[in-house]
Amino acid sequence: IMACCGSCLCCQCCCCTEGETRTPEELVWPNLHCSLDYDRCINEPYVEVLEGLDNKKAKKYEAVKWMLVFAIGVSTGLIGVFVDFFVRLFTQLKFRLVGQSVEECSENGCLALSLVELLAFNMAFVFIASILVLIEPVAAGSGIPEIKSYLNGVKIPGIVRLRTFLCKAVGVLFAVAGGLFVGKEGPMIHSGAIVGAGLPQFQSITFKKIRFQFPYFRSDRDKRDFVSAGAAAGVAAAFGAPIGGTLFSLEEGSSFWNQALTWKVLFCSMSATFTLNFFRSGINYNKWGSFQLPGLLNFGEFKCPDGDKNCHLWTAVDLAFFVLMGVVGGLLGAMFNCINKRLAKYRMRNVHPKAKFIRVLESLLVCMVTSVVVFMASMTLGECRDLASPTANNTTDVNSSIRQFFCSNKTYNDMATLFFNPQEIAIHQLFHQDATFSPVTLSLFFVLYFLLSCWTYGVSVPSGLFVPSLLCGASLGRLVANVLKMNLGMHIYSGTFALIGAAAFLGGVVRMTISLTVILIESTNEITYGLPIMITLMVAKWTGDFFNKGIYDIHIHLRGVPLLEWETEVEMDKLTASDIMEPNLTYVYPHTRIQSLVSILRTTVYHAFPVVTENREYEKEFMKGNILVSNNIKFKKTSVLTRAGEQRRRCQSMKSYPSSELRNVCDEQVGVEPTEEGQDMLQQMLERRHVPYPNLYPDQSPSEEWSMEERFRPLTFHGLILRSQLVNLLIRGVCYAENQSSASQPRLSYAEMTEDYPRFPDIHDLDLALLNPRMIVDVTPYMNSSPYSVSPNTHVSQVFNLFRTMGLRHLPVVNAVGEIVGIITRHNLTHEFLMAKLRQHYITI
Repeated sequence: IMACCGSCLCCQCCCCTEGETRTPEELVWPNLHCSLDYDRCINEPYVEVLEGLDNKKAKKYEAVKWMLVFAIGVSTGLIGVFVDFFVRLFTQLKFRLVGQSVEECSENGCLALSLVELLAFNMAFVFIASILVLIEPVAAGSGIPEIKSYLNGVKIPGIVRLRTFLCKAVGVLFAVAGGLFVGKEGPMIHSGAIVGAGLPQFQSITFKKIRFQFPYFRSDRDKRDFVSAGAAAGVAAAFGAPIGGTLFSLEEGSSFWNQALTWKVLFCSMSATFTLNFFRSGINYNKWGSFQLPGLLNFGEFKCPDGDKNCHLWTAVDLAFFVLMGVVGGLLGAMFNCINKRLAKYRMRNVHPKAKFIRVLESLLVCMVTSVVVFMASMTLGECRDLASPTANNTTDVNSSIRQFFCSNKTYNDMATLFFNPQEIAIHQLFHQDATFSPVTLSLFFVLYFLLSCWTYGVSVPSGLFVPSLLCGASLGRLVANVLKMNLGMHIYSGTFALIGAAAFLGGVVRMTISLTVILIESTNEITYGLPIMITLMVAKWTGDFFNKGIYDIHIHLRGVPLLEWETEVEMDKLTASDIMEPNLTYVYPHTRIQSLVSILRTTVYHAFPVVTENREYEKEFMKGNILVSNNIKFKKTSVLTRAGEQRRRCQSMKSYPSSELRNVCDEQVGVEPTEEGQDMLQQMLERRHVPYPNLYPDQSPSEEWSMEERFRPLTFHGLILRSQLVNLLIRGVCYAENQSSASQPRLSYAEMTEDYPRFPDIHDLDLALLNPRMIVDVTPYMNSSPYSVSPNTHVSQVFNLFRTMGLRHLPVVNAVGEIVGIITRHNLTHEFLMAKLRQHYITI
């Protein structure tokens, strides 16, 4: 059975994607991407829980869920406060000391010492961030590709562990304080998702002593909902955009959604936003309860200077320029993604396979080059401009961040003002400072920031991409505004063009539309920007998609994650379920010997097995008196009786026809009435269908000497049982002796079945000396007896929609008489696999 967890990258695995060639150097990421069990297993223990659940208990269950959602939002907000406080503390300390050194050394001629101080601060901070990533490698990057994969239904080991959270939250503040061109907003999304995954479990794998008796919400389905809420809370805390966070979780993350989840996610996002707002306003302004800082990134207020009647935020004429900026942003975003993809492949071939300290050295190299470029660019490429020239809306806030490095007392360095400030302050400068930066400075700043941020994204530190992309785009938009003002003499608002440039470049890199539009609107508090932002993002996405995918999708693909898109291509409907299914089945019987189960579990890597019986004359003996009756036999009895009655009525009607041929045909057919005699005839009909296959007992395996007919005998499908469930049954000794009835087998409750979630025992941990191999396990109470299934003739688009929207892991293919003919997994629905099958289809034609 190809019921494995996804597309495999190891050469020995049978699940490798057909039609896609990967060099050995590219296969450095181990295939640990298993699918999640989002579909509920409706077995007898679960049904017992449902029977004991009344309306009162259901309301308590829902109330606890709401309380946990609120706790996730508050916790995510507090994480944002923690990260922001220490980033601000370390950054201010660094810039104050380095700034004093630069001012003193500008007169004394010891600027080399200032550069050494800057390198010392940055490399120390980045070294700590790299060491934390060595402790937990999953903490590297923004985490958005991993969370997107998780919500799509792919399990990546360690992605939502407490150790990952600690390394991520602490590492990102050192990475940002270390002067790398990274942001803290992306890791905030990952941190919120980890809180959502771990908090409702009331247990920890990292700290095993943290374990409370709270058996609820311990399933992949419930965890998925909380992870969706946590990811949305991370966006809301990062940008102060609760609605944008909800839409982000819907658009970029979750594959499966419902109305109740929407309300919970929005409530969680609101909780995160106002928690962060409350504490940041109090800490930064000492005005507790003023709610002046809704998110980590605040774009400020966009408004024209008082008294300027010719100024407008934007006009209809500006829309043409916005469209062009969207095209440019899409092209630059596609270039950014292309360069970063090549760098990522280079790292996978030459950095990741080597010793771990090589990754630390790469991070330190990037940090050193970035620090030197920032220092040298500020010293040699910046222009000294008059302090009297800026006329800003927020003069006090903006002028306080102006840097006079390497310039006289009455001038300031425009390049140093951008480089020697936190990224959020630099974005604020570009949005609201009027006539501050020269076109040459903006051009050089964009090129340097573009190249260095592209190189930085992917090194072994926690790093976000939102803020660097916004800063790159804002400098480009501000450059366009300066050109239009100086060369064309247009009366435009420079801040609007900086905002549109930021949206265009960010949209060209990440290819987000709905959620990013709402995030930017909420961050600006200006609803009139809705139309230009939406148009710009759409144009940027369409332009970028012409060349490649978004940056997150590229990294997901490079890591071999079998991500399922929203829908398949129209051309794929030329294929059916029988074309893409895996027909080679490894199955278990309703009653199977322990030695057979152990052999199957130890020699296969599949995560689910169909429970079947064979259509043979020994079926009754094999069932050993079990009450389980084949749905296939039920179907056949009903079908034959119905057709027999219909046939009898047709015969009676045909006798009235003069044609002798019709009368002869009717006379040859025997009408079967649903009487005792008819039942005997029906039983004979069913028994005659059974082919005398060799008697296959549970402890026997198929022989190589079997004929093709013996190997592929019809298998009546009864349900699916997971590997984790089988191992759990073996470890807990759920079995009965051969001379006993299956009723004597011990019964497990739902709590016992899920006690070890999310890390179930492995079959190799099983002590075989404690088991009697001749004992028999009755798996029927614990299997999912009613899984989703499709017909072999079902079109691929229908299979894909059912698989994705229902969050399935395994989809059995059952024919018209209840016989299983194959299984479809996530691997069979990936784009590469479908394209390979489509090519085979054309060759066959």
